[in-house]
Amino acid sequence: MTTHSAAERRTVRIAMNGVTGRMGYRQHLVRSILAIREQGGVPLGDGTVIWPEPLLVGRRPAALRELAVRHGLDPEAVSTDLDAVLADPGVEVYFDAQVTLAREEAISRAIAAGKHIYTEKPTATGLEGALALARQARDAGVKHGVVQDKLFLPGLLKLKRLIDGGFFGRVLSVRGEFGYWVFEGDWQAAQRPSWNYRAQDGGGIVVDMFPHWEYVLHELFGRVESVQALATTHVPRRWDEAGEPYEATADDAAYGVFQLAGGIVAQINSSWAVRVNREELVEFQVDGTEGSAVAGLRGCRVQHRSATPKPVWNPDIPATERFREQWQEVPDNGEFDNGFKAQWELFLRHLVADEPYGWDLLAGARGVQLAELGLLSSAEGRRVAVPELSL
Repeated sequence: MTTHSAAERRTVRIAMNGVTGRMGYRQHLVRSILAIREQGGVPLGDGTVIWPEPLLVGRRPAALRELAVRHGLDPEAVSTDLDAVLADPGVEVYFDAQVTLAREEAISRAIAAGKHIYTEKPTATGLEGALALARQARDAGVKHGVVQDKLFLPGLLKLKRLIDGGFFGRVLSVRGEFGYWVFEGDWQAAQRPSWNYRAQDGGGIVVDMFPHWEYVLHELFGRVESVQALATTHVPRRWDEAGEPYEATADDAAYGVFQLAGGIVAQINSSWAVRVNREELVEFQVDGTEGSAVAGLRGCRVQHRSATPKPVWNPDIPATERFREQWQEVPDNGEFDNGFKAQWELFLRHLVADEPYGWDLLAGARGVQLAELGLLSSAEGRRVAVPELSL
């Protein structure tokens, strides 16, 4: 590990709530905060290095201490008492990766305690609560950020490069496919927690994924102006972590059509009941007047107008063209860091050096809004306008 003198370090103590969960542990603790420490911190360029110091918060003290010991952290830097953690003046940042139902209240308490906020999404279970958090943070004068990790995926960074370079001409449409088969839990263990499939526990693919689609569409193509969605539960019976059957009350698939500012149409299918027949677990196809692209988690392929083939529909003869072979891979042209880590570094720079940062609690509220209106659209069987939010 690279070392720096104490004079060069700007230590930021971060209360990390929910790090015993899959996402909080793997992406935020190990691949972000610990990875930042392993690289020697976040250099600001003026000799200062930001050094994140995590304090692990949760409900199971033994599990928290085991994590601390496993990763060389202070085994005493753990707590099950959130109130005591928030009362500690040495803690600057509160991070939340808990289940959604517990998040809104915890963030509100952290803001009231004067802590800066960095959180997973969705930020609340409903739009009213999400906007209340954004207003509370504004009024308290604390800095705040919401995880929008997919913007930092290599595939979408390449896609953003194409957009910024004018590759597409006028963008016409976006088609997204996301999902994979999540085992029911009877004869093979499920890859996702059972609460994801219980609406009463805050589960559902619309609540989980529509906030992602909101910021991807908003940042790359334009604001979402309307949504028409069909949410359904394809697999109504699943088995929990104890092997007990339960009724799946939350949606496990959603099929959405989004109209964006400027006339772009986006269609995105999200499903935990689909078997993958594509290059990656998520792919977006963007079609424009001058060219098209297909972007996934890491890769991005393009086809320019000048190289577009001219297929003719004839069902009476076998197709001879290898359509996928007619696309060109976009080069990396650089190194891509873990997306969660990259955004953590930007937030820490925003916190310490006041560098610009746009993915705040209002952006998080837009994601909650789209999920809420998507479920309304599905329930009422109609297209729903998405009003522009402000504080």
